[in-house]
Amino acid sequence: MTDVLDLAKRLIAAPSVTPATGTVFDEMQAMLEPLGFTVHRFTRGSGPAGSDDAPVENLFAIRTGAGPKHFAFAGHLDVVPPGEGWESGAFEPEIRGDLLYGRGAVDMKGAIACMVAAIAEVPADAGTISFIITGDEEGPALHGTRALIDFMHANEHAPDLCLVGEPTSVNRLGDMMKIGRRGSVNMWLRARGTQGHVAYPHLADNPIPRLVAAMAELEALTLDEGTDWFQPSNLEITDIEVGNPAHNVIPGEARARLSIRFNDLHSGASLSEKVTAICAQHQVEVRPVISGEPFLTPPGEFSGLIAAAVEAETGVVPEASTSGGTSDARFLRSVCPVIEFGLVNATMHKTDEAVAVADLAVLARIYARVARAALES
Repeated sequence: MTDVLDLAKRLIAAPSVTPATGTVFDEMQAMLEPLGFTVHRFTRGSGPAGSDDAPVENLFAIRTGAGPKHFAFAGHLDVVPPGEGWESGAFEPEIRGDLLYGRGAVDMKGAIACMVAAIAEVPADAGTISFIITGDEEGPALHGTRALIDFMHANEHAPDLCLVGEPTSVNRLGDMMKIGRRGSVNMWLRARGTQGHVAYPHLADNPIPRLVAAMAELEALTLDEGTDWFQPSNLEITDIEVGNPAHNVIPGEARARLSIRFNDLHSGASLSEKVTAICAQHQVEVRPVISGEPFLTPPGEFSGLIAAAVEAETGVVPEASTSGGTSDARFLRSVCPVIEFGLVNATMHKTDEAVAVADLAVLARIYARVARAALES
């Protein structure tokens, strides 16, 4: 099998704090073209650096085979900022003991290296294989996978099945795959009032009590009790801001923010309407931003072939779960059935992020089994 460790090191060594562009995609292209892939790279977004509209680079690579099926690997080359305190350079891959250290080792350059190594073991005539790779999963996710989906639709490259290489394993490689995710909506609340002196409240209108009353009513909500595959939806207040530096001034405005992670009993729109209606009773404005809707790939043939591949290589049968946060699978589910499976997630986004070297080789073999089985199904 292609040296997966070397591939991982090459990707880690290319700094790619979100939104990623340039060198890391050069490395990816250099890995795929010798394997027979046609590589398409494009950038979308035209805003200034640091804005939600900042340019994002994306890569779609495809190798067309004689078989009728099209299987896709998906993932992201961007990483979160490394922060301080690394024992070695965050973008200087280093092996210490049995671990490979570097930003992206787990989330998710290591998994992408495994995908590339796996494809080297899949016959070119077995069927069509593609890579859906973005530089904007860790950021606003506006010009990444969504842009790739537009590209696939425009060029009629929609796959039949897609595996996303997010780090889903918990305690050991293979113990969990994600067959769905909850949706996410964030909301910004604002109560307007009239500023005034605290000694003359009749000449002012304090917005804080109205905002607090609205949040108390929202906090008391029970959205649901969960479903067969999803945990209960939860609403969390994540920020309260008045910004009033004076003890003797009634403020003219108060703001808050909340986040809801929700199951498939709801939609982002239905929850936005519910919160807006409650807040309207307290004269509080709401600005919702829906990050993604819930999705579920019901257990079946796809999850079965992943489970079989994992068990064959590790002896472990992965738990099918919908727990955790969001990923770009929330967009890809509109194209085809999608499941997430990847490395152990214990160190993702942490200082000294690291992956077990042995896990890279095992995951590459699992991915090769999955790709072959998907093309044969």
